[in-house]
Amino acid sequence: CVLCRTCFLTLPLSLSYSMNRHPELGQSEEQEEKVLLVRTQGQYSAVGSQCSHYNAPLVKGALVGDRVRCPFHGACFNVRTGDIEEYPGLDCLPIYRVKHVSISLTLTKRVKKMCSMVPDIKHTVLLVGGGPASLVCAETLRQNCYQGRVIIITKDTYPPFDKPKLSKAMNLDVSSILLRSGDFYQQYGIEVWTQKEVVSVNPADKTVKLSDGALQHYDQLLVSTGSRPLNCPGGDLKGVKLLQSYEDAKEIHSSCVGQKAVVIGASFIGMEVASYLSDKAASVSIVGSTRYPYERSLGPEVGKMTMQMLEEHNVKFYMNDAITEIRGEHSKTFPVSSDKYTKICFSGVIPTSDFLTGSGVKLDSRKAVIVDKFMRTNIPDVFSAGDVTTFPLTIRGDQRVNVGHWQMSQAQGRVAALNMLKKPTKIESVPFFWTVLLGKSIRYTGYGEGYTEIIFKGKVEERKFLAFYIKDEVVVAAASLMFDPAVARIAELMATGQVLTKAQAQ
Repeated sequence: CVLCRTCFLTLPLSLSYSMNRHPELGQSEEQEEKVLLVRTQGQYSAVGSQCSHYNAPLVKGALVGDRVRCPFHGACFNVRTGDIEEYPGLDCLPIYRVKHVSISLTLTKRVKKMCSMVPDIKHTVLLVGGGPASLVCAETLRQNCYQGRVIIITKDTYPPFDKPKLSKAMNLDVSSILLRSGDFYQQYGIEVWTQKEVVSVNPADKTVKLSDGALQHYDQLLVSTGSRPLNCPGGDLKGVKLLQSYEDAKEIHSSCVGQKAVVIGASFIGMEVASYLSDKAASVSIVGSTRYPYERSLGPEVGKMTMQMLEEHNVKFYMNDAITEIRGEHSKTFPVSSDKYTKICFSGVIPTSDFLTGSGVKLDSRKAVIVDKFMRTNIPDVFSAGDVTTFPLTIRGDQRVNVGHWQMSQAQGRVAALNMLKKPTKIESVPFFWTVLLGKSIRYTGYGEGYTEIIFKGKVEERKFLAFYIKDEVVVAAASLMFDPAVARIAELMATGQVLTKAQAQ
């Protein structure tokens, strides 16, 4: 199948090739591994064999031209330079020269070469928000020889961390999810201000005001504040939890172990939390507003399958229903109102943009920041990236969308940085998303809103399938379970501008 072939291999160390790591390509953490040997256009290249995101084997991914895409989460790397070209992840791959000499190999992730701050340069880039867009923006600035001041402001207790892990493994040590160490920020002159919140922006004076009353000047500003939960009725009651921070995840874990838990909202995050708690809580119930989880995004067949997966692990569903109120002690009827249950609320999200009131920055009807393909707002020197934005999506004819994906946030952070540096670059990334339930990962690429038909390869009931989402006789999105690297391959086809028709999918 054209969607499942790759054109490379991992090279055993016993073969008479050696890959000498290219000098001066940055740092690496060393460990002995295999190497990925790639032949394209008659030439051999050799790079690290594991994705720098979560160490997935790239030999199982998709190769198109000089780019290999990770089969698990969609990160892309240039097989000639080793550089990361699409996200998630931060680091590049080590690169080796191919020679006919036997030698052992040490390889791992590679931090792309970066500069640091020069104190005499009086120019400041201020990054509001401590998520993936801000971090990639900061690193991209340093990778492109920006030597001014870079400041990340976050209301979180910790510097940027791997937030998607919070709903999948809620009891992690914080050191295991930090994206960069404190030494890293110090080495490259990136300031991270934690537990601080921007409450207003004044573009005329190029200042932001913090919650403690302090003012901070900027020359260029990135708004990357993400999204926040919608108000949950009764959300301030004891035993009602929201998942926004590392501390929230730890608290949900500790309060639910051996206790009864109710998850309000059958969203991707809600389902992941229920999956995590299924073997830890005394009981887990999910309340959802549709017939099946993910019904609108992945379709009823996939939604029903995921519901059955969790039901097999004693998760109880209350679907086609909604919570209008959570009551405290002595209330009646549905058990979610009892203080004997921990309630975890996922009632939807809204862009975190209230602090832009009065700034002149244009928002859409959902309060998302409106940007162009260069991540520019309507205000000079104010850029925006990540979940807080609405932007033109290339694969949908520049339809303006809001995509809350980790990978897209990182890509937009990079594009914003390059345009700050007057290096015109458009956001062209293809959305790529994954979710994990009971150790099984569903991959998703494209933008399926408004699809009218689903074509399946494999069998959903056997939990091994590839789904094509069709609109106007073309594939607009795809999802899979146990069908790698099909979704990665489709993402690469979309990224190169190719159109997969309904007839081809059939």
